[in-house]
Amino acid sequence: MKVVVTSSSFSQNKALVKELKEVVQGDIVFNEEGKRFNPQELEAFLKEAEAAIVGLDHITPELLDKLPHLKFISKYGVGLDNIDLKACEERGIKIGWKPGVNKLSVAEMVLGYMLSLSRNLFQSSLELKSGTWKKNGGGQLTGKTVGIIGFGHIGQEVFRLLKPFQCKILANDINNNVFQNVDVFQTSKEEIYQSCDIITVHTPLTKETQNLLNQQTFLQMKQKPIIINSARGGLVNEDDIIEALNKKQISAYAVDAYINEPNPSTELTQRNDVFCTPHIGGNSREAVLAMGRAAIENIKEFIK
Repeated sequence: MKVVVTSSSFSQNKALVKELKEVVQGDIVFNEEGKRFNPQELEAFLKEAEAAIVGLDHITPELLDKLPHLKFISKYGVGLDNIDLKACEERGIKIGWKPGVNKLSVAEMVLGYMLSLSRNLFQSSLELKSGTWKKNGGGQLTGKTVGIIGFGHIGQEVFRLLKPFQCKILANDINNNVFQNVDVFQTSKEEIYQSCDIITVHTPLTKETQNLLNQQTFLQMKQKPIIINSARGGLVNEDDIIEALNKKQISAYAVDAYINEPNPSTELTQRNDVFCTPHIGGNSREAVLAMGRAAIENIKEFIK
């Protein structure tokens, strides 16, 4: 069996490389150079693959039509919105996926965003680096009203980490069943927009969630909240959030996912009211190993 690994963080992790080689009796190709593939490069890289471990690469029907040997895709990570599942099913390509393996890594980063922006730590650091001594300690996170849109594995982990801060939590999800075993109730997105000091988004990117946060939603935000997007770039309209920041409709934006990666809008990233990171939410050492081992386990089950 020929296995191709497109993920650079998997390919550059010695422990994961070793463990995959112990499972696969055959040819394995790794993305050792850390390349972000364009569609043509991805096609060439996967051309002979029978099984693939993929991260954020876009797996489209057009790509699949050019990969006649591919029988199995193992997801490195948790989101499946970059893989056309229907196209895979139509072509008999199986998918291996284990949800929630990086939830703590992402949730901890979100908590870090909340603390840094609430207490003005990020902004104060930037000012002091530029030679400005300005004492503005912001406000405490404790007791604030926090809205969580998307209450799956990561959203629930954010809720768990916030418990010591005694925040009021308003949560929204397309699936009412996620609220059955937690001490929080389904809330409309409109109430979240109108009431929250902090809003964090944890939904997949679909036709329904594209531009979920936009000019109309920002107009509803009476508390001038901090907005956090650690999920997918297309969930937030980047032009609209720049306008909302300019108009002080929101107080700050923390973002880890962008419409254009790895070249996000500099109009967005160079602002002092934007706390930006290069899609590292699920990239802690522990999460990389957890995601990689889940992907390897998927391959192992496929071989069996």
